[in-house]
Amino acid sequence: MIRLVLALLALFWPAVAGAERIVAGLSQNRVAITANFDGSEIIVYGAVRREAPAPEAPLDVIVTVEGPATPVVVRRKSRVAGIWINTESVEIDLAPSFYAIAATGSPGEILSETENLRHRITIPRAIRAVGVAHAATDAPAFTDALIRLRRADGSYKQDDEGILLAEDTLFRTDVELPANLTEGRFRVRIFLVRDGAVIDSHETAVDVQKEGLERALHAMAMQQPLAYGILSLVLAVLAGWAASAAFRFLRP
Repeated sequence: MIRLVLALLALFWPAVAGAERIVAGLSQNRVAITANFDGSEIIVYGAVRREAPAPEAPLDVIVTVEGPATPVVVRRKSRVAGIWINTESVEIDLAPSFYAIAATGSPGEILSETENLRHRITIPRAIRAVGVAHAATDAPAFTDALIRLRRADGSYKQDDEGILLAEDTLFRTDVELPANLTEGRFRVRIFLVRDGAVIDSHETAVDVQKEGLERALHAMAMQQPLAYGILSLVLAVLAGWAASAAFRFLRP
């Protein structure tokens, strides 16, 4: 029995010793949304730790930043009797509120489809649309429309040359976060890829939270909706009265 264990260790030890591992960090682990928040930036950096010389196959790195996922309803408009109206809709199970992917090359070329499907790395794979095919005949069109719209407003982005890799060891990428961030936990994932296969991955997180007056108002709206509604009504009345008084004062 002992000889069998030693033989297995001898068989697998070279692979373990030559494995490549990710050592990574972030420029910040927390983003505060305040009244004057107009976006932020996360720097993802790290290195590849090795116990043996690197293989000859080229090394690629992929970094993804994913915001909280929620169900999304995508609607299609059609022209009926000269009027554009919503004629068809599909509910996508889960779609990230924000998704950014940076790589040392095109993910479609450096990553196999099997690995992409397993880890849900690219934007289409990150969207979970399990029941869409039963809701519409041309289901992929609705997912493509969602991606197109969120690319346009900066919520989804892809940079095929966005990672700087030095000496097949040190890497860095800068991920810009837009002003319309959804509060919650953002997943940051890093993948090492050789010959289309993921050889190691690392995951961490960034907390995005409202601060100051925004957080207090959000908490009141969620926890005390009646008080929030009354306060909003009072503020609206006061604002209207102040505008009316100012108009009467300035009128000749």
